[in-house]
Amino acid sequence: MGSRNNTNGLDFILKGMTDSEEIQQVLFMLFLLIYLITVLGNAGMILIIHLDLQLQTPMYFFLSHLSFLDLAYSTDITPKTLENLLTSNKYISFIDCFTQMYFFYFLAITEIFLLSSMAYDRYVAICNPLHYQVVISRKLCHTLITGSYVLGFIQSLVIVLSMNNLRFCKSNVIYHFFCDVIPILFLSCTDTHDTEIIIFMVGSLNAMVSLITISVSYSCILSTIMKINSTSGKHKAFSTCASHLLGVTVYYSTGIFIYLKPKKSYSLGKDQVASVFYTMVIPMLNPLIYSLRNREVKNALSRVMQKREGSRQLK
Repeated sequence: MGSRNNTNGLDFILKGMTDSEEIQQVLFMLFLLIYLITVLGNAGMILIIHLDLQLQTPMYFFLSHLSFLDLAYSTDITPKTLENLLTSNKYISFIDCFTQMYFFYFLAITEIFLLSSMAYDRYVAICNPLHYQVVISRKLCHTLITGSYVLGFIQSLVIVLSMNNLRFCKSNVIYHFFCDVIPILFLSCTDTHDTEIIIFMVGSLNAMVSLITISVSYSCILSTIMKINSTSGKHKAFSTCASHLLGVTVYYSTGIFIYLKPKKSYSLGKDQVASVFYTMVIPMLNPLIYSLRNREVKNALSRVMQKREGSRQLK
């Protein structure tokens, strides 16, 4: 492919994970199943929180947005991946590629700050329960949510704009199953040093701010739990934040492994597997983590089902 700039209708080819048709068929069925579970799980979580009045609390307000983000960025990646596994046409236009990348980073960065907000919510609930309703007000909840989306919007825009002036003349084959930053940087025939610095700074800043917030919150939570005398009290306090802590650990460990490392250490096989986990598996696991370990969600589901059954009988 000859040298050309980004405005000349450049198309990329998403190489995917394998050239074997048999393995592609297996991956198609696996990814389709994961996506269906993701849609049902996250949409179901949003619906239950919306329908059940007892879940109209700040914690579940944040959780409904987490489900929306997981559903959205899984939808940003998975349908195109399924299409590429099923057809021989693996082309994606420059605009579609960068649009996919923009929305992925917008949603992923927003989720980073949302998880921080959820950690602060748990800190107030456990360490300052008497003032919880006053501190975690509806206004603060909407401010934290809006701030998360605004930061995600701005930072993802910075990342995409920093790559927009790159020229691609080495190849048009992206050795990945979606348009991610690092595989695209490999294709550039211009110096990507400044772009890499910008991306690393954005990622490091997000990780640092979020991890400090989460670490301080959970340090205070742990200190408070240790002061509780009864075993049942400790268990109840810990159970209110165990799901969030598990979700944070899975999300951050995978994200840091993929993105906070030099471009030269990129490994096609390992990073693609990690990306599958990050983009498909985690959005599927989150509703399971937050529902299976949460008695309130189970009870809310029972109430919604009973109400629906009662409505049917009245008809």
